[in-house]
Parts: sequence; C-alpha cells; structure tokens
Amino acid sequence: MRPVGILGAGAWGTALAQAIASDGREVRLWAREPAVAAAINAAHANTPFLPGIALAESIRATSDLTSVAALDTVLAVVPAQFLGTVLSALPQAPRDLVLCAKGIEAGTGRLMLDVARDAVPGAELAVLSGPTFAHEVARGLPTAITLACAGGHAQWARLSPAIARPTLRPYYTDDIIGAEIGGAVKNVLAIACGVVDGLGLGENARAALIARGFAEMLRFGVAKGARAETLSGLCGLGDLVLTCASTASRNFALGRALGQGESAAAALSGKRSVAEGAATAPVLAEIARREHIAMPIVEAVSRLLAGAATAREIAADLLARPLRPEANGAAA
Repeated sequence: MRPVGILGAGAWGTALAQAIASDGREVRLWAREPAVAAAINAAHANTPFLPGIALAESIRATSDLTSVAALDTVLAVVPAQFLGTVLSALPQAPRDLVLCAKGIEAGTGRLMLDVARDAVPGAELAVLSGPTFAHEVARGLPTAITLACAGGHAQWARLSPAIARPTLRPYYTDDIIGAEIGGAVKNVLAIACGVVDGLGLGENARAALIARGFAEMLRFGVAKGARAETLSGLCGLGDLVLTCASTASRNFALGRALGQGESAAAALSGKRSVAEGAATAPVLAEIARREHIAMPIVEAVSRLLAGAATAREIAADLLARPLRPEANGAAA
C-alpha cells in the first residue's frame, strides 16, 4: 500500500487522514506550522481542529512539503483561498492531485481546478466532494462522496483503492466541473439557510430556500459546463441537504449568527476554521451578474456579508420578488 499525502491539517484534512489510515496505510499529513505537526506526532491527536479523535499510528504529520509532494497521490485540503499559494510552493507535481477544498478564488474568480492547473500543470486532477462532516468521517460513520476524475476510468482505478474504505464510499464521475461547482455554491446556500434559522422563519422557509437554492446551483453549473445529474447527486444536492440544517456546518453557523444580528466581521472573527462561503459569495455573485445567471439567493448572501442590508431586509426583498413559474436549470 503506497503512502498517501494530505496537504492541510485542519478538521477535514485530519479526518481524511484518519479514514485513509484506517487500513494501516501510511498517510503523510502536512501542517503549515511545525508546532502543529510535532503536536500531532507526539499525541496522535489534533486537539485544536478535531478534538476527541485518537489518530491512527500510521499518520505521520510533517511541515515539509517535499516529503508530501514526492508521493504519487496527494489530497489538497487547504482552504480554497490559500490553495494557490500552497500548490505553487510544491517542489514537484504529484501524479494524482485530488482537490478537496470547496470554493472560488476571490479576486480572480477561478475554480480550484483552474488554480491547480496553473500551479501544478504536471498533475492529473481529481475532485473529492460530497456531504461530509469531518468528525463523522473521523469516527468511521458511513459516508458517501463523489470522486470526479479528469483522467477518467484509468485515474479512478488508481485513486479509488487509495480512498475507498468500508465506511467511506466514493462514486465515480468524470464531471470535475460539476463536482467543483456543487461544493462551491453549496457553501453560499448553507449561509442562507443559517440566516433562515437565525431569523426564526421556520421549516417551510428552509425547505423553500433549499429547493430554490438548488435551482440556482443548477443554473450556474449548467451555464459553466457541468452536468445536471452531477449536481443532483452527492456533491451538489446531497451536500446542500447536509449543511442546511446543522450548526456543525461552519457556513450554516455563520448564517445563523448573521440572522441573529451579528455583523459578518464579528461572526467570522476568532475562528480557527474557515467558512468558505464567506469568501465565495461575493465572487460568485459577481460572476452570475456578469454572465446573466439568475442567482437571487446568492446575491442576497453577498449583500448581507457586505453589510448592504440587514438579514430581515434581505429576507423581505426575496419574498417580494415577482411571482413566476417554477423552473430549474438553465432555462429558469
């Protein structure tokens, strides 16, 4: 069993390391701070990011990018806004680079696929996405994910044995754009669902927002070349459903705080983990406006994060939109 490398020792990176190491496979887990890597190796735990989980003995943390980049298979689990910086620092390109961050790069509007292609053009890319809470994956609870492979079935044949475990079940697609977009848009919609909860608008409103938010995801995805069936699967609808009802979702928790009246700055300050949707929302809304893709919920979240209106004002604006036929996908 060849070792697997993981870039990023946050909650999700550590959980993936724990899952992959569950059959005794060696995992090299890269942490930016040497002190974090040393603490993981000494205690076999990552208390700041994944408390209560005793890590497998075959997980070896390191702050040396060279030792991870030398491996054939590397999972990039650093936050979306730092992915380009970390990948550009790799001394060599791994054979297979699996992107696990969900977001769109602020300032450039690049998907993580484009960020990775520019930073490590020699790597064959894949995307891992789906409904995944890190603490459940780390505990070995059943989880299904999408593994989208740019290299088709040949790449899937290499990667699936390295990632699949009895309680971590990947499903194959070659629609890497769909897998990327599902996760990125989902993060923004999860903020909106948190706002609904924070405002106390009820379960009917939450269900309506999930359905109409999914229609926005479909419109954007299809316009960008994704397949509707990909977005209707684990990496789109499945991920959206998971993160729209639980404070275990960082994006939902952020939205809930905004709905309860906190400012975005206050809600985001002092957090060790990252709510990816906060950085994605403005750039996603800008792309949608520029390309004439109707995404009123995404636009509303962007305005709320910018402090352009209160949560109640934005909710009232959405409810006051003109009545229209229900439609999904690119035709809406």
